[in-house]
Amino acid sequence: MAAQAHNGPPAEAVLLSVVVPVYNELDTWMTLLHRVRGVQLPRGVDLQVVLVDDCSTDGTREQVEAFARKLPPDDGPSPAAVKVMFHQHNQGKGAALRTGFAAADGDILIVQDADLEYDPNDYPALLAPVLAGEAKVVYGSRYLNGRPEQGYLANYLANRFLTGLSNLTTGLGLTDMETCYKVFRREVLADIRIEQNRFGFEPEITAKIARRGIGVREVPIAYRGRRRDEGKKIGWKDGLKAVWCILKYGLFGRKG
Repeated sequence: MAAQAHNGPPAEAVLLSVVVPVYNELDTWMTLLHRVRGVQLPRGVDLQVVLVDDCSTDGTREQVEAFARKLPPDDGPSPAAVKVMFHQHNQGKGAALRTGFAAADGDILIVQDADLEYDPNDYPALLAPVLAGEAKVVYGSRYLNGRPEQGYLANYLANRFLTGLSNLTTGLGLTDMETCYKVFRREVLADIRIEQNRFGFEPEITAKIARRGIGVREVPIAYRGRRRDEGKKIGWKDGLKAVWCILKYGLFGRKG
């Protein structure tokens, strides 16, 4: 269980489920899990981690399987602190999130990539508007306070284009639609069917939230971008698919 900060409890104890898609993140996922477990959450917030291995092929799956064998059985009245799920073939981030969301027990869910680009120490800031009852959805923006020092210019420009195009179809006025850090009250996801298997999840979920009239609060986050030779997986084909998803779900889509 994560350490807890003493900066004002929520009215009732809540469970935070951190959903982590894992694909070919040898050793990195373990460092990430350690960092997540070490976050000082607000008092009254308990932690659950849901790991979904998307059929890794670089040795990650074997590491996750060994870790899962050491977990205590989930046979008590309280949700397990860590749940581990496995895909039998590689499907993509969106598919892993579908699996993770279905397995999560939390009142609040947050998406966490298994790499080390995003800092789990931002959780308290991301949770604050939700715990205060001010928002049901929060996005962590890498660009709310300007462009971060880390990351490639091409990726930044691509994100600005995709976010701008998404805003035209949703009216949300976001600065970072493609961010990993997305926080949801559980009820927001209850009647949303995620169709996209890969990175099209980002524009799809954003459009479907907007169509329900749900506002999105943004808070600034830290970011350390990595290169493709360091394991970054999103590419130009995913950018083209994102444009298609923005048009499909934002411009032509229906509630679903």
